[in-house]
Amino acid sequence: MTHIDIPTDSEFGIDNLPYGIFSTRGTDARVGVRYGDNVIDLYAALDDAEFASASLNAFMARGRSRWVEVRTAVTDMLTGGQTPAEAIAPVSDVTMHLPFEVADYVDFYASEHHASNLGRLFRPDAEPLLPNWKHLPVAYHGRAGTVVVSGTDITRPRGQRKAPDEPSPTFGPSRRLDIEAEMGFVVGVPADGPISPDQFSEHVFGAVIVNDWSARDIQAWEYVPLGPNLGKSFATSISPWVVPLLALEQARVSTPVQDPEPLKYLRETRSWALDIDLTVAWNGHIVSNPPYSAMYWSPAQMLAHETVNGASSRTGDLFASGTISGPEKNQRGAFIELTWGGSEPVTLGSETRTFLEDGDDVVIAASAPGPNGSRIGFGDVRGRIQPA
Repeated sequence: MTHIDIPTDSEFGIDNLPYGIFSTRGTDARVGVRYGDNVIDLYAALDDAEFASASLNAFMARGRSRWVEVRTAVTDMLTGGQTPAEAIAPVSDVTMHLPFEVADYVDFYASEHHASNLGRLFRPDAEPLLPNWKHLPVAYHGRAGTVVVSGTDITRPRGQRKAPDEPSPTFGPSRRLDIEAEMGFVVGVPADGPISPDQFSEHVFGAVIVNDWSARDIQAWEYVPLGPNLGKSFATSISPWVVPLLALEQARVSTPVQDPEPLKYLRETRSWALDIDLTVAWNGHIVSNPPYSAMYWSPAQMLAHETVNGASSRTGDLFASGTISGPEKNQRGAFIELTWGGSEPVTLGSETRTFLEDGDDVVIAASAPGPNGSRIGFGDVRGRIQPA
């Protein structure tokens, strides 16, 4: 048995213990927990065939009591120095995979700052927010089949585009390829109908970082009257580590004041808004620090709205927050905002950018407060743009 020493300031300490799917040259893909710079093979460590799976879905479906049971067992094993040596692998020696089978994908639009900025860009002579925005969490239905794990290259999408000065649309590679820095939440326990905000932690297993890649020119031409489709559906990247809700209790905060008061089905006894700090690096240069705590709608309210009409939820359902933006320019989580529609280029060392060029690399990282001044790390989600 082995005792694992990790730095006291590690974002992957005993208070975190996120889950992922990993493989090595000697093992098939299976469930692991990250501890410091190590991956703990749960199949080998706990001698439990449930963790020989190449997906977290079966474990997530077991529910909160099972999540607590396993977290307690892993914590006791690590703190007691009882980890089998053969169950430990350095992070640098493993390959990470998509952590769960994505059953469905919904993307929200929950940042008032982001929605207001886009309203000012697209509708300069009208109110930035549409009349429904502060009454319900606005969302669109995404494409589950193109959710990919961090590190997957992103091929520039093709589609119809029509610039304001063009008389008719043309077909070709997107010329305004963008990112959206978001947080995503994965359902563990399914339901056949509504999930109230206060039932959130009984159904949602954990959280990941999301980059919802967006082709703004394709999106702008297609989205009236039904909303995003091809401008979004080509790729959505998620981080490989799923931080359990059980690790995020210290990060819970209140949402900004919601005025008017939400309808009863959206009211929370205690808010599941979260204090998560993100960073966005473009070709190695940090260009934005979006604060998730500024989001108007909490993830519990999002899930409540998503299911209130009787829609079922399934294990592996992913729903994301939409772009996270704060009140300051350096807190904008999409390049269309950061460059104000391309009119204010961003300096990256000796280069400037408005939208993504082939070969560009984007890395979004995130962390949240944990117990006793610790930080809970989500790792990062990264992607490089390849030509169409």
